[in-house]
Amino acid sequence: MTTDAGNRTTNILLSGVGGQGVILASYLLTQIAIKEGYDVKQSEVHGMSQRGGSVISHLRFGPQVHSPLISPGEADMLISLEALEALRYLPQLKAEGTLVYNKISINPSTVAAGLATYPGDVQERIQEAHSRSFGIDARALAEEAGNVRSENVVLLGAASPSLPFTSDAWYEVIREVVPPHTVDVNIKAFDLGRARTANKTQEEAK
Repeated sequence: MTTDAGNRTTNILLSGVGGQGVILASYLLTQIAIKEGYDVKQSEVHGMSQRGGSVISHLRFGPQVHSPLISPGEADMLISLEALEALRYLPQLKAEGTLVYNKISINPSTVAAGLATYPGDVQERIQEAHSRSFGIDARALAEEAGNVRSENVVLLGAASPSLPFTSDAWYEVIREVVPPHTVDVNIKAFDLGRARTANKTQEEAK
């Protein structure tokens, strides 16, 4: 992602399945962008939000944003909480855009019902389709942080080096939004995710 985000509109697409925290991740991003002084537009979450159903959220921020919806092929970043959902929405991403995704696999409702088969080569297909991809085992990092439910915050941490927000803003919004008894866990989850991509992002910027 380019470094002139303050002078243009940045488009972020979030995807996952119901129960993974896509809505919370999108809300956290919205609050951070507002705190950093951007105009923000966020769509309603589309899809079936019950556990196992596909969930997607559009978020756009910049000096002035008129529409919440991201046109196909115009997302600067795709943050996906599940591998197949990352592959599903890759066509929404710009050629030079950034994909940050959770490497875990969760069977969608069609697979669970025996109506479809989960592809066995999802990781390979993602890497072949998009070179700027960061696959993170967010579940393992969330468990290390102390709560598997913080996978979504791990992914935000992994995405953060490519976004124009200060560390102070991230920490402040996490403290404001998550339940008080989970603040320390979520901050640790964020830091663990950020550490997985920070060096790679800095190397690309050189």
